Amino acid sequence: MALITEAFDTPEGLTDSFASTLIALLEAAIEARGRASLVVSGGRTPIALFKQLSLSDIPWSQVDITLADERWVDEEDDASNTKLVKAHLLQNYASKANFVTLKTADKDANEGISEAESRLSSLSQPFDALILGMGEDGHTASLFPCSEQIKDGLNLSSGMVCIAVQPQTAPHQRISLTLPALLNSRNIFLHLTGEKKKAVLEDAIANATEIEKPITAVINHADVTLMWAP
Repeated sequence: MALITEAFDTPEGLTDSFASTLIALLEAAIEARGRASLVVSGGRTPIALFKQLSLSDIPWSQVDITLADERWVDEEDDASNTKLVKAHLLQNYASKANFVTLKTADKDANEGISEAESRLSSLSQPFDALILGMGEDGHTASLFPCSEQIKDGLNLSSGMVCIAVQPQTAPHQRISLTLPALLNSRNIFLHLTGEKKKAVLEDAIANATEIEKPITAVINHADVTLMWAP
């Protein structure tokens, strides 16, 4: 499979182009299948993109949005990806979208897997668009190389959609889509800014195994479009 790079001079140019691309994909999916599905990631990088998407006047009531991963914290916690999505994406026109959270009321993420997978089963699949980020350790979603669960998360034959993850180098237990669930997407994007992240990605592709830098597992098994700006 391949990594296709779309590089922009500025983060603003990236945001404008990326938002237009995603809106076109969602509108095409709605026209073709009646609903569209969008899987997003947390962190600071997508906030400007989320805000831009929210201002697009499309049939958001026919769009399902979920997360590639979530920290196992209350929604009111600042570490919650759900809180971030609700604050920046599910606003303006996009407030009409159907958001499917991965977090359940269970105390442990392992206990919430079944319910999370049931919720996700209601979404249009393959997902129409998946937006991934990447950490400086090469993790994507919450598939952390330092976690004891990484082999299970990357197992293409596991039959699992979600997995509970306990990183050793980051706070909070997590729930994450597994590699096969992430790959079950019509369009996969990797959204990065900055020279440092680009260098991490290039090193991962050239020198790392999938276990060492899990982002390479996605690129090895799918066509991935890198959306990057300095």
